[in-house]
Amino acid sequence: MGSPGPATISLMAAGSAYGVRRSLSYLIGIIVGTTIVLLAVATGITAALLAVPAISSILICISVAYILWLAYHIATAPPLSEPTAASSTFSVAGGTFLGIANPKAWVAIATVFASGHLADDTATDAAAKIAVLTAMIIAICAIWLVAGTSIAPLLRDPGRARVVNAALAVALVGATALAVLH
Repeated sequence: MGSPGPATISLMAAGSAYGVRRSLSYLIGIIVGTTIVLLAVATGITAALLAVPAISSILICISVAYILWLAYHIATAPPLSEPTAASSTFSVAGGTFLGIANPKAWVAIATVFASGHLADDTATDAAAKIAVLTAMIIAICAIWLVAGTSIAPLLRDPGRARVVNAALAVALVGATALAVLH
């Protein structure tokens, strides 16, 4: 859940470019969007994926393609300029949209619901997973946003920015490979 992905890396970018306070609305949007995914999976998306294995394979392929596209753009991103006015991209609506459209979130949350059990009763198991994952979503997203502010100086220097961007892209591809191969 906390590995590099579209939402976490975009939170890091928002934190780097605009700081925590000016990125809070975006953080809230990501949390809302990812929680919508969590609730959608908990209420039946996982069952549909398990009933039709081909759909799962197609979604994984789409997710991998998207992650590779994102990794390319992260690796080739220019250094950050000095902080400017917050972009409309980093808004509650933008965060919510990315949270919902994030293929890694769907796959990761579906994997949690399809794998281990926290309780014997189905309803109790689902409620426990929703509670644990909601807390994780909030904590993980906040950590990535704060982490972005801590690396902002690195991303302003062109040489270091290339190294950091390449490392984030490699981490993103590596985390995706591990998720797909697992």
